[in-house]
Amino acid sequence: MELRQLRYFVTVADEANFTRAAARLHLAQPGLSAQIKQLERELGQPLLDRSSRSVTLTPVGAAVLPIARAALEQVERITHTVDEFTGLLRGHVRVGMISGAAGEEIDLARVLADFHRDHPQIGISLTEDDSETMYAALRRGELDIGLLSISGDLDADVHSETVYDSPIVAAVATGAEGFGDRITLAELCTHPLVCLPRGTGLRGLLETSCAAAGLTPEVAFEAAAPSFLIRLAAHDLGVAVIPRIPPEEAARLGIRTLEIDPEMRGRLVLAWSAERPTSPAAKVLLGQLRIALASWKHPSQANTARRPRSRTA
Repeated sequence: MELRQLRYFVTVADEANFTRAAARLHLAQPGLSAQIKQLERELGQPLLDRSSRSVTLTPVGAAVLPIARAALEQVERITHTVDEFTGLLRGHVRVGMISGAAGEEIDLARVLADFHRDHPQIGISLTEDDSETMYAALRRGELDIGLLSISGDLDADVHSETVYDSPIVAAVATGAEGFGDRITLAELCTHPLVCLPRGTGLRGLLETSCAAAGLTPEVAFEAAAPSFLIRLAAHDLGVAVIPRIPPEEAARLGIRTLEIDPEMRGRLVLAWSAERPTSPAAKVLLGQLRIALASWKHPSQANTARRPRSRTA
């Protein structure tokens, strides 16, 4: 039994006529009839009733037809899968990330280098921008993968996997006076602040929390990289709003951190479109990024179990 014979049988059953089926298959009618008869001999049962002008199915043919259709569909799926991986020989993947996300802990450069070595014909675009801009680009199909900071949930048309979930803290110079171990949001707003720019998840979280409490933060300095926020705070230019870091690291950087009351939490997520089809190249790179990021844990989560992957809505 050959796949082409099953295809011929299904086509004749659909057309209920050998002449029309032969034309559809671009075959000579005698050749088509011979192939169907050979299939019937192999099965030991007639599949088609040729006694009238319109070809009809025998009881055995009616039972075989849905199985033949399913077999042809499975072959088509196999072909499609092979075609997808063949497509890995070419293509382009567009990746976006927030500034400062790819440091020593998140070695994005290594993941991209490994991917390029394995698939040298695939182009890779890497851009840095704020989270709001990249989120909009993901939804428009202008980015394939994004590493972004968010303060709430994403819409259902974007899938995400949490890289880390961290409390947000205030950072002051080690020798700064007038601060305890904690600071209220209202007290925080009485100081000049050092924060990420508008459009970032952390800035959005700060402004949303302040607005809910009827407060207006005074942002004196903006910087795209959290590391520079820390340096500004260490020079006593304001109170930095940053993700929590271990006390020993804070001391090494010339700052100490204060817990903010009420607590604010920010997340770094790997995101991709849930609505648009993902290219074969992007699927492979996304898988490699998920594996790499799953092995990394932010210092603030050193003793915290990793949150399970979820589709945010």
